Amino acid sequence: MEESQELALTQLRKSVEKLSSSTEGYEVPTLMRFLVARSMNPDKAAKMFVDWQKWRASMVPPNGIPDSEVKDELEFKRIYLQGLTKSGQPLVICQVSKHFPAKDPVTFKKFVVHVLDKTIASGIKGKEVGDEKLVAVIDLSNITYKNLDARGFITGFQFLQSYYPERLAKCYILHMPGFFLTVWRFICRFLEKATQEKIVIVTDEEEERKFKEEIGVDALPEEYGGQAKLTLIQDVLLPQTST
Repeated sequence: MEESQELALTQLRKSVEKLSSSTEGYEVPTLMRFLVARSMNPDKAAKMFVDWQKWRASMVPPNGIPDSEVKDELEFKRIYLQGLTKSGQPLVICQVSKHFPAKDPVTFKKFVVHVLDKTIASGIKGKEVGDEKLVAVIDLSNITYKNLDARGFITGFQFLQSYYPERLAKCYILHMPGFFLTVWRFICRFLEKATQEKIVIVTDEEEERKFKEEIGVDALPEEYGGQAKLTLIQDVLLPQTST
């Protein structure tokens, strides 16, 4: 680790203590995610870290949000967890044509957390390192106006930005119809530059080839040109991990 990074980590720990909290029990990779997300500014990273601690304490039980708390959202059967990409990152797929704006915003937020936590956990091998990332695919094929949910998109991305810093490796958007462009431009107003840089809208054969190559046939479902079977997230059983 570079001397400048070590110095920033030391300052981050001190800044967190000044905010009446502690970094005890958190490994360096976890703390580095917050620093990177705030351009290595220790004070800004410390505020983000403490806000995250408070949010987790108020929003998420110690053992995570169980299926039973988000049963209604799971019943739409729109989220798939596909194993690891060629680079070893868990792949999560959302088929938006099966999504409808949530009637209960609180349950939807819990659902977002449930999906992100389970996806990240599926990429942990034994013990969490702290810098595990995920790859997301948003499939917009066959969507209608009934599926449009800018607020839902914004909630998902804002949770990633605020509470899962540097967890997103890449997000691919497939089959974007023309009528969705206006909605997407609105959503982008809420996305940080770093988040937008990780989003790839697949629009031509060359981008599709790169998408398939980067994901790999073992994780990519047959419907998208791979060899895997689509697996609903609720059907994926995870081994117990040490975090």
